[in-house]
Amino acid sequence: MLPAPKPDGLSLADVLESCLSAIQGQGNRLGLPPIERAVVLLVDGLGAEALKATAGHARTLCGALTTKSVIEAGFPTTTAAALASLTTGQLPGQHGLVGYSVLDSAHDRVVNQLSGWDDNLDPATWQLQPTVFERASAAGLGAAAVGTERYRDSGFTRAVLRGAQYVSGSSISARMQRAAELAAQPGPPGLIYVYVPELDMAAHAHGWESREWTAALEATDSAVRDLVAALGPRAGLLVTADHGIIDVPTRSHVLIDSAPALLDGIRFVAGEPRCLQLHFEPDLSATLRAALVDQWRAAESDRSWVLTRDEFVQSGWLGAVRPDVAPRIGDIIVAARKSIAYYDSRTASPHARAMIGQHGSATQPELRVPLLRFGAFAA
Repeated sequence: MLPAPKPDGLSLADVLESCLSAIQGQGNRLGLPPIERAVVLLVDGLGAEALKATAGHARTLCGALTTKSVIEAGFPTTTAAALASLTTGQLPGQHGLVGYSVLDSAHDRVVNQLSGWDDNLDPATWQLQPTVFERASAAGLGAAAVGTERYRDSGFTRAVLRGAQYVSGSSISARMQRAAELAAQPGPPGLIYVYVPELDMAAHAHGWESREWTAALEATDSAVRDLVAALGPRAGLLVTADHGIIDVPTRSHVLIDSAPALLDGIRFVAGEPRCLQLHFEPDLSATLRAALVDQWRAAESDRSWVLTRDEFVQSGWLGAVRPDVAPRIGDIIVAARKSIAYYDSRTASPHARAMIGQHGSATQPELRVPLLRFGAFAA
């Protein structure tokens, strides 16, 4: 059985939402005190287990890591879904970004939620919820997002960061410095979101146990130490992540096209290598659909969770699912339990199959992320 979300457990959807409430002097799920400036740092791919395993390279971060400072990112453990949950305060069944790549049924295609935006996919309508930044701005509060220049005008940025002033910084330290400057500016109270993609990029290319990943962690830890030192008494910092990561060697790739019967009746393969979302041919009969689910379970249940769409929705990970979001979800979900990754060798590029660090499924290393408190939030 797929592990269920923790009853009343904290997730990414609570983080910025609680910060906005704290700025407005209201109670919140995180128990944050009233504050004037709330900084939220999202370190892409920084799982709680990987952070604990490399504690000697991240003394500032690990100094705030306790058994109570770990939350669940949400499932699927993928950046598009997680960041949308963070910035809307809603689960994927409401905001609509239910995976890395998902079905756009109106145009009969699979679209990449990070880089596949075009004229047929409007960020303002595909992501279905107002962001926390839009709500902050409407209340007369400040809202800023600090990231790299390359993401300033992306479709994904326009989907999940709308309402925030975008400020760029080329390096990790530069982004932390921009955040410190924004926190020190006069003006109304406000939210400051900071994004660090370097660890995730290093993990995909080299693995999270690599020197490259450790170097990115050390740079992040140093920059966080400087940011904490620069915060005023009415500013708090939260550090979290969108997912954890595991290393999957090429020898552990599972080529789904090597079993053609499993793809007979499948129109689209969406999701990502550790969490496939398979969509039936529209005219496939109910009998053949049920038989195909059974075939996937017989073939893969020893190493993956195999769920129907209804079972996935009932699991609770997506929250309440809107009728217009349901078609985006796969008819069959295949989420890896072991250290494997699924590929279709007919379509997977050499670059994709060279990826070492992977995420997307519901294992503990992927699900568990830190929620570290600094500045006024540490009290």
